[in-house]
Amino acid sequence: MIKKRIGLVADILMYAILVTQMLYVFVGNNVHEILGMAFFACMIVHVVIKGWWFKTQFRKGKAASRYFFDAVTLLLLLSIILLMVSSMGVSRFLFPGIRFLGSSDFHRFLATAVLTLGVLHGGMHGYFKAKKKRSAVILIALGCVAAASLGLFLVPYLNRHLRAVEISYAEKVTGERVDWNGKKPMVVYFTRVGNTDFEPDVDAVSGASLLIADGEMIGNDQLLAGMAGDILGVEPVAITLTGKKYPSSYNATVSVAGEELRAQARPAVEPIDVSDADAVILIYPLWWGSIPMPVATFLEAGDFDGKTIYLIATQGSSGYGNTVSEIEALCPGAKVVPGTSIYCEDIPDAREELLALIKGWNKQ
Repeated sequence: MIKKRIGLVADILMYAILVTQMLYVFVGNNVHEILGMAFFACMIVHVVIKGWWFKTQFRKGKAASRYFFDAVTLLLLLSIILLMVSSMGVSRFLFPGIRFLGSSDFHRFLATAVLTLGVLHGGMHGYFKAKKKRSAVILIALGCVAAASLGLFLVPYLNRHLRAVEISYAEKVTGERVDWNGKKPMVVYFTRVGNTDFEPDVDAVSGASLLIADGEMIGNDQLLAGMAGDILGVEPVAITLTGKKYPSSYNATVSVAGEELRAQARPAVEPIDVSDADAVILIYPLWWGSIPMPVATFLEAGDFDGKTIYLIATQGSSGYGNTVSEIEALCPGAKVVPGTSIYCEDIPDAREELLALIKGWNKQ
């Protein structure tokens, strides 16, 4: 009886923890990771208590509903194992050095799958005991739809619209400087601010590449460019559209960016002279896993032969996407050096990372 009660408590905690974790915008990264450890601890308790289930897998003559339940359970267990690995891959607090399966989007999809399969798994227990099977199936289906909707739609919406970031610009940007070896370097960046027709009441949220600095809206990449410029003692240069700007809505901008990528469009931008620099630090966001097309316009227009292009990418998922090879193809005469890919939420506190990165480049 005690074992059964412990198992019930562990099961309830697993559901509660998983739902709480998915409301990431309210709990923050560190609490999210600690809750993740608690979730997996509860899972271990559950497996130990329910260990007898594994012995039933080789029994024959089970009802079709039992075979379905077993398949769901095995799929749920596999999803939880993958979730555990991806949790370490996206960790920035408990396991910062692990990057295997380190995609935030993949992690969210796995969490959604675990919650949905968990609802189905738990619902099947009720189905076996229910007298009205049809009503039980309807309730299970509604629960699964609700779980999937939470991860696929509600979580991205909350992250996009409720995560406001306010900073002091000088506090985040100013600090130790580096004397660059060789010609004076350039810091070139692309961001939504200055390239978007924002509505007057637009919300500044980190998920949409925006934040508030000293009461004014700036772009995440603009903040990084300010950090890099301060470190090197140079004024950052923005890639700025001369024609039609992007729409205020983040989702609409994503749609337009996708159309531009498919068409390999080259939106007109203000010319940027790179002739006086032997090194260009390029700061850009990942759009559809690629460089924004205005960045492609800038790279094609400039003479980068013999120059080194250092890359700093920003993203809400992971890595550089296709951007390294894309930039190499656009600038065949340049040396392209990947530097770092920074998750959007980490941007306000990235100055020390940039400082170490630039010091390393300066020694090469």
